[in-house]
Parts: sequence; C-alpha cells; structure tokens
Amino acid sequence: MNPPIRSPLDELGLNLTRRRFFEQGSHLLGGAALATLLAEGRGLANTVAPPAAPFDRVPGAVGPHFAPKAKHVIYLHMVGGPPQQDLYDYKPQMDEWYDKDLPESIRNGQRLTTMTSGQKRFPIAPSVFTFAQHGRSGMWVSELLPHTAKMVDEMCFIRSMHTEAINHEPAICYMQTGNQIVGRPCLGSWTSYGLGSLNKDLPTFVVLVARSTKPEQPQAIGARLWSSGYLPGEYAGVSFRSAGDPILYINNPPGVPTEVRRKTLDGLQALNQRTLAEIGDPETRTRIAQYEMAFRMQASVPDLTNIASEPASTLALYGDDVKNPGSFANSVLMARRMVERGVRFVQLYLNHWDTHANVVGRLKNGCKDIDQPCWGLVQDLKARGLLDETLVIWGGEFGRTVYSQGGLSKQNYGRDHHPRCFTMWMAGGGSRPGQIYGETDDFSYNIVKDPVHIRDFHATVLHLLGFDHERLTYRHLGLDQKLTGVEHARVIPDLLA
Repeated sequence: MNPPIRSPLDELGLNLTRRRFFEQGSHLLGGAALATLLAEGRGLANTVAPPAAPFDRVPGAVGPHFAPKAKHVIYLHMVGGPPQQDLYDYKPQMDEWYDKDLPESIRNGQRLTTMTSGQKRFPIAPSVFTFAQHGRSGMWVSELLPHTAKMVDEMCFIRSMHTEAINHEPAICYMQTGNQIVGRPCLGSWTSYGLGSLNKDLPTFVVLVARSTKPEQPQAIGARLWSSGYLPGEYAGVSFRSAGDPILYINNPPGVPTEVRRKTLDGLQALNQRTLAEIGDPETRTRIAQYEMAFRMQASVPDLTNIASEPASTLALYGDDVKNPGSFANSVLMARRMVERGVRFVQLYLNHWDTHANVVGRLKNGCKDIDQPCWGLVQDLKARGLLDETLVIWGGEFGRTVYSQGGLSKQNYGRDHHPRCFTMWMAGGGSRPGQIYGETDDFSYNIVKDPVHIRDFHATVLHLLGFDHERLTYRHLGLDQKLTGVEHARVIPDLLA
C-alpha cells in the first residue's frame, strides 16, 4: 500500500485534518505505554548511563558518574535537634543580653512553634558552657566535647545549615529523604541504589537505633525514615535491634537444622519464581532476595556482632560503654565493623536532643554519650585506612532558639525548635578537613554568610559518592525523581577536599 501523499504544510502541522490526526496518531498511546512498560521492566528505569571512567563499578548497580571519594557513609543523626549555640556556634556577645527580649529585627516575623508562640516574652538565654578554640582551624568547641575538640582539624564544620521544617516529624523526614512528606527514598536507599553492595552476606544499608544513657522526651523513630519509597524494596534499610538477636528470627527455631531451613527456602523460592513469572511484580523479586539474604545473614551476623575479637586498645577508643549492647558507643563500633565488611551505608539514630527544658542536664548526658565514641570512630577508621573512603556525618534535623522556652535562670533554660540555622559536621570520605563553613549572626538566629540548605547538603554528599545529583534519577509517576527534588540545589565546593 502506498503511503499517503504529504504536503509541506503537513510537516509544519498546518494542514492537519481530523482524519490525518487519527491516521498519524493511531499508535501514539500504545507506543507510549510500551515505552513505559519496557522501562519499568528493566527495574532501573531512566537510570544513568554506565560511566566512562575506569573505576570500580559493582555489577547490577547504577554506578557512579565519576570516581567517588567516599565508598561508605556512617550517618549519626541526633534526633531532636542539638542546640548549636551550646556546642559549636559560640556567641559570647549573648552574655550581655541575658534575660533581655530577642529584638523583633532579629526574629523578623519568623514562624514559631505552638510551644513558644504564646509566650509573652522571648528572653535571651546565653550558653552556660565555656568554649575554647582548638586546632589549626581555631574552631570554637564547647567544654562538653573535650574528645571532639582534639580532632577539629580532621572535621568539616557547616554552621549555616537551614531548613523550612519546624517540627520533628517533617524535619527528620526532610533531612533523610529530601522532602517533608513521607514516602520518598532516603539518602541511604539512594546510596544503595546507586553504588550497590560490596558484601553478599550483609545488607547494603543498615540502620541502628542507639539507646541514650538517660533518655528524656524521646521522639518517634520508625521505618518510614529508612524506607526505599518508590525505589524497589531491596534498597530499604535493614534495622538491627539494640537488644537480643540483632535481627528477629535470625536463628533457626529449636529442632530445625540449617539443612531443613535451606530446603524450606528452596521451596518458597520456587513458588515465588512462578509468581514472578506470571505476574511480574518487582516486590516478589525483592522478597526472593530478602529470603536469601536472611539465610546468609544467619552466618554473617553473629560474627559481625561479636566484639570479643576486638583488641582492648580498640575498645578503649570508644569509652567504657562500648561493651553495653545498644549504647551509642557500642553502636558506633558496630558501624565501623559493618563498613569494614562492605556495608555501604550505616544510619545511626540517637534520641535525647529535644531540649525544650533542662538544657544543662540533658546536654551533659547527651554529650557524654557521643563525645568519646565519635572521636574513637574517626581515629579507628583512620588507623585502619578506612577514613579516606568513609564519610562520617553528624547532625540533627534543625537547631535551637537563643531565647528561652519556659523558665530562665543563670543555671538552666530551655530552647525551642529553630530551622533558620544549625550546625553539622563531616569527617573523612573526601570532605575538607579543618574547614569551618558558614556564619550566623550574634544571636545564632539568622545566617549571615554561606547558607547551606538541606538540598545543597544532599547534593554535596552525593557528589562525594560519585554522583551528579541531577542525573541520579528514578522514573516514578512519569517523572525523573531525584533526592534533591525539583528546586535548585548545588554542590558546595568548599566542603570538598
């Protein structure tokens, strides 16, 4: 059959009749649907092209765009929002402002939480803790962190982090997933998706929830924070328990030998493979992989969690609490052991930082929990040659107000949520050691130099992992979704070594 005669106007779309529209567009919807199905069938829809550079690429992973500086991440999230002006953002000028009202020119109509919006006054609460400068960088550090102070020249400080979220649930979600609404993949899942696994016997992405020595007003910590969102389920974090068996049902039931468990799994796998072939549901593929990983973990996890083989000198780095399962010290040591065995991303949460009241008491306990273990982790990684390829991140979901929430005295005070500025730090993994980036005003209330939004922070971390944040995408709901979202995000060169 001869093709229809076309005129020059046809090419310009200026001579389009109803008949010609249906003739030319008859296969349009079908073609679009086929393209979508083919993309979803690949499992890694709209992923990046294989890298051209001759660096390591794990089979089955998306693969980095350029040689990564960091191969692993240990992310220490202090749930509740540590008060920056009591730890790292030294503001001696506030001593003269004790119990004076925060000027409206500083607050400038900033949104307040319901916990302080009804206060008649916003009295300034200077930090009761003394500060000193340390290292060649001259970083000011609170007396509460003597071990941390010893390694400031190995750390990269960001004193100008900011966010729009003012309440814990959306703020933690924002910090972890790049969005205040639950259901998006977290940073650990994106890392797992992008870089793949280095150990077939342990998960690529592990989550630990440490126990505070003296918990006060803990915030909820749940699996929504380490969800894989719209990424395949295999990229979700695997949570290890702080007491008892690290993984529920990791051991065989009494009377069930390993051979019987293996035979049972083989039968389940055959059924799941048949279901996968009939339906093609990617979650079935994920379930198959999870069963097999669980079986292999029965051998790998007991060795991982047994710290008896660690020399006394190593245990001493982390402090006296390191032998207490579930403590922050013990959890940080577990993180190092996981990285050593090829785990890509370890997310560690610690409550106790929601300092609406009793800042002095809570900070003394909280800092005692983290100070030596954080120092010990960095020294241990460095001694093992792992620090250069392991990015350690420390921080919360927002900062704290300079004015007091509730009662104020010379000895104690409370601090409300403050999204406009807070401090985080990184070490190793290609971050710039001895860097102090960003400045806040005299009240630690507004950023006056080099602001860093959460999106910028995520873009920078992905850069250290070898990814262009604009190109690490996943097709979902017809869009090329990414961690940094649709708003502008930038890599911060000054944070890179």
